Amino acid sequence: MKLVELLEQPKKKVQRDRIIRYVTTQHRFDELMQVFVQGPIRITQRAAWPISYCVEHNPQLLKPHYPAVVKLLALPNQTDAVKRNLLRALQFVKVPSRYQGRIADCCFAFLIGKEPIAIKVFAMTVLANLAAENHELKNEIIPIIESQLPFGSAGFISRARKVLRQLR
Repeated sequence: MKLVELLEQPKKKVQRDRIIRYVTTQHRFDELMQVFVQGPIRITQRAAWPISYCVEHNPQLLKPHYPAVVKLLALPNQTDAVKRNLLRALQFVKVPSRYQGRIADCCFAFLIGKEPIAIKVFAMTVLANLAAENHELKNEIIPIIESQLPFGSAGFISRARKVLRQLR
């Protein structure tokens, strides 16, 4: 299967599921990540969706790709699809300590910024997972979430309540 050819087709759940079924080994996931990182942007956006599902099913696949993930999350003007799906993937893994600070910084920026709700929700979850290991993060996350509750959508409020329970 040629991943690029499949990713060039219109974005559909059927294509996503075919890619997920194909990516069953580290080698194939590495191939998907290479296509994801190299672009062009349309291919990157389409590859982001199955990446998050592959990581959900097998979190170890992401292990060699943290430098690329951190770099992509920190890029200014990164597309929402890339941010959303990378954050979705990160909520399923235990982030290595050497990348936790940079990922936390990105998540705080997304949570405070004018990002779409899905990005804020996934950033909140990643931060809560990081706080389980770094307890001092709790004191930073809780006030930010609480300050946004009055203005949040139903989805944001639902996730915020779960995260706040987890943090307390």
